[in-house]
Amino acid sequence: MSEGTPGGSSPIRVLLADDHPVVREGLSAMLESADGITVVGQAGSGEEAVVQAVALRPDITLLDLRMGGMDGVEATGRILRQVPGCKVVIVTTYEDDSDILRAVEAGAAGYLLKGSSRQELIDAVQTAARGETVLTPSLAGKLFRTRAPEPSPLSGREREVLRLVGRGLTNAEIGAELFVSEATIKTHLLRSYRKLGVSDRTAAVMKAMEHGLLN
Repeated sequence: MSEGTPGGSSPIRVLLADDHPVVREGLSAMLESADGITVVGQAGSGEEAVVQAVALRPDITLLDLRMGGMDGVEATGRILRQVPGCKVVIVTTYEDDSDILRAVEAGAAGYLLKGSSRQELIDAVQTAARGETVLTPSLAGKLFRTRAPEPSPLSGREREVLRLVGRGLTNAEIGAELFVSEATIKTHLLRSYRKLGVSDRTAAVMKAMEHGLLN
């Protein structure tokens, strides 16, 4: 697994999985045009994505949610179990797809719409490679609006931090926004994880959204 970051010495290694060859080629062309990103493989099904991920050990797998045979949710779980350290970003056509939440709960680093721009795609790969959350704003907004509110176990500041995570901000950026240190942001996140019963940023945001805690 590389430590590729924008401007770093090792490129971010990406596997593309979609059952439409034209979509794969389009995504590949956009990513290959960016510095610091290389597409190491392509897969046309969920089963093939798992096999390729194990063989190639990419940093990021961009995974279509709906493919014939094994769907994106199952493929996500299998890839993350068999390739520790790989980040899965779901790429979907459907803004109201009920499987999006299931995929994120399975461990996906976030989700992106297929109609996203070249820069949004590149930003998503770079964001996931940093271990940050990838959330298309329009999809995140739908989750905020549709989840019924419940009594919140989170403090006001913890909710505020998770809202900013949901916007794709890094810990440093959130600290600057709230005028506190990055270490303080990490502390708020760790407390949120414990209260929500999750272990990472993406799962914390999605769990909070699911229960209407960020409305």
